[in-house]
Amino acid sequence: MKKTGLMAGCALWVIAGAANAQDAYFVQIEAHPALTVAEDRARTFAAGLPDVNGFSIGGGWYGIALGPYTEEEANQRRLELRRQGQIPSDSFVEEADQYAQRFWPIGAGAIQSPEPQEPQDNGAQAQNEPDPEPELRQAEETPAEARRAEQLLTRGEREDLQVALQWAGFYNGRIDAAFGRGTRGAMAGWQEANNYEATGVLTTAQRAELFRQYNAVLDGMGLRRVTDRRAGIEMELPTGVVAFDRAESPFVRYEPTGEVPEARVLLISEPGDRRTLYGLYEIMQTLEIVPTDGPRERQGDSFRLVGENSRIVSHTEAFLSDGAIKGFTLIWPAGDEERRTRILARMQETFSRLDGVVLDPATLSDEGQAIDLVAGLQVRQPKVTASGFFADSSGRVLTSDASVAECGRITLDELTEAEIVARAGGLALLEPQSPLAPRNVPVFRTDAPRLQSEIAVAGFSYGGILGAPTVTFGTLADVRGLNGEEGVKRLSVSARPGDAGGPVFDGGGAVVGMLTPVSSTGQQLPENVSFATASERLVDFFREAGVSVETGRGEMSMAPEDLTQVARGITVLVECWE
Repeated sequence: MKKTGLMAGCALWVIAGAANAQDAYFVQIEAHPALTVAEDRARTFAAGLPDVNGFSIGGGWYGIALGPYTEEEANQRRLELRRQGQIPSDSFVEEADQYAQRFWPIGAGAIQSPEPQEPQDNGAQAQNEPDPEPELRQAEETPAEARRAEQLLTRGEREDLQVALQWAGFYNGRIDAAFGRGTRGAMAGWQEANNYEATGVLTTAQRAELFRQYNAVLDGMGLRRVTDRRAGIEMELPTGVVAFDRAESPFVRYEPTGEVPEARVLLISEPGDRRTLYGLYEIMQTLEIVPTDGPRERQGDSFRLVGENSRIVSHTEAFLSDGAIKGFTLIWPAGDEERRTRILARMQETFSRLDGVVLDPATLSDEGQAIDLVAGLQVRQPKVTASGFFADSSGRVLTSDASVAECGRITLDELTEAEIVARAGGLALLEPQSPLAPRNVPVFRTDAPRLQSEIAVAGFSYGGILGAPTVTFGTLADVRGLNGEEGVKRLSVSARPGDAGGPVFDGGGAVVGMLTPVSSTGQQLPENVSFATASERLVDFFREAGVSVETGRGEMSMAPEDLTQVARGITVLVECWE
């Protein structure tokens, strides 16, 4: 009987579904990972034996079994055929409900249970008589036969057996393939818990049952080997929950089929060199499918990205070889770690490259072409975009407190992480976490500008789409608020929500205030009405925060294009992320 990977000498790996007959038993004699091979072997056995059947047994494996029989008939048949050398020595008896769809004989229907024998009437059980102790399951190999079968296991199969015992909670030693006292004790413990005689040596059928339990978590995942000739990649994929959707260079996308809504697989394939690989490493981290929390590793000709949040866990690996970058991403729902780690391990173990085949870089659909998409995948977006401006030469930034009030993290000009170091009166001071040198340092005007004088508001009206702040010109309508509030300036200007937190300049380029966000009170003001926190209040805020800023008086004037240059050197994009 063929044995491979976690099969550890047993023909049953993942049980997927049940046969129709619940009281029938089979003698399982072989299993193969390829349907065509299993059909050929079933045909060969059928030429010399009656009652040959072929079943899907899950995980991409196909079993060949004799039956159906009663349990007693199955055990007798197995021993008889084994003595005659007609079936492998590690064949075992299995219940019919452990099998899925039947592929042999061709066109065969559901299996039929053998007629059960009439039970003998031994009289009614006495009332209040305690239930008898459950009988031990009969071993289908002698201890000597079990040891001989065990000696045929490869080192990898012995390690896999320890892994399965560890998963079952009976083994806590090293995975070293050495069957010492700890492993023997674990085997005996598992046997006892599963109503077998505790010999400390698992029979072939017992190993099959252990691995059936170990792999039951993968029922319905449909793990099978997929050869994707678009990407030039071959590996096992959970085809029970994902299916091919489309190719968008550099990805071939497998989207959820509904059983696990968050499950997705991307096959990565593109020609390139190390610079291309490193560029992909950076781009991947901007995508929503790679959350920001998690380890990142880039070295030589490979990288690994793990991202997790409350919704998903994402694992990406990519490798450069012979001018081609290939890899994969597995996205899985958070909290389902056992299935995720087991599926990921199979994907890693089975990943292989098809030489000379790589996804055409021109493979891109119309759906995949958008400024907020990379190969049809959504780029991670901030929950709030606002504006701010440099306060001094150290790179500290002033913005509206409302814009950064509930942020998981804050970035300045898309790349620089920042933290709030002071806040008061609707103002927030941000400290960059890495050096950020302003091109210009503002001068804060301390005297009141004339009513109806020209002002300009600078801000990222459209978030970061345009790549630079927009400057909007208007006039100073009042030096107080609508209700006569001091420290507030009313502006006549067509500002947008993204401009909130940005600087307000007089005609000479001095800062006379900070644009405040639109009120959330529900009042609908005329379109051209905006408000700004006056510069004198800004200066007081900086003084309380221990920040020294440059102040001066107005009355200067400059050309609009020069004022625009000053504004763009001071204004900063502020992004608030989950």
